[in-house]
Amino acid sequence: MSTPRKLPELNAATREEFVSTVGPVFEHSPWIAERTWTRRPFPTVTALHEALVATVRAASADEQLGLIRAHPDLVGRMARDPSIGSVSAREQAAAGLDALSPSEADAFLSFNKAYRQRFGFPFVICARENRKDAILRAFPERLAHSPEQEVSTALSEIARIAWLRLQDLVTEEPA
Repeated sequence: MSTPRKLPELNAATREEFVSTVGPVFEHSPWIAERTWTRRPFPTVTALHEALVATVRAASADEQLGLIRAHPDLVGRMARDPSIGSVSAREQAAAGLDALSPSEADAFLSFNKAYRQRFGFPFVICARENRKDAILRAFPERLAHSPEQEVSTALSEIARIAWLRLQDLVTEEPA
């Protein structure tokens, strides 16, 4: 992980530097940072996060679904794909998803399949705030949601993921 950028430096950054730093907080979706750059300067990291989340909320339904679909499945073949990125892999490992029993792995695969069939996108949950048992318990509850509820829930989880990633990347220390 690289050294965090100072917020004053980020506020003064070019569009390319800003997107390079902030873009990765949303999985494979640098467009969020690109659209938020024009709203600088941000007085706090919290204000930056709120602006990023506002960009997501203002996006079209198709863009929001694209953001959700950019996330990897938990466990399974997609989770082991090197293209998911080291951050997602570390987050899943922190939740214990890299050390599942065969029955736990089967449960994840079954839930992932049912979830994708029902909603058309991967199950998204903030792995850094949950352990494997809590995630497994969340699947049946969320499978009962309406598609509209689940889009809203997935976007809320993505906002939590982005907040934690942003805290890793940006500090409020003066330049």
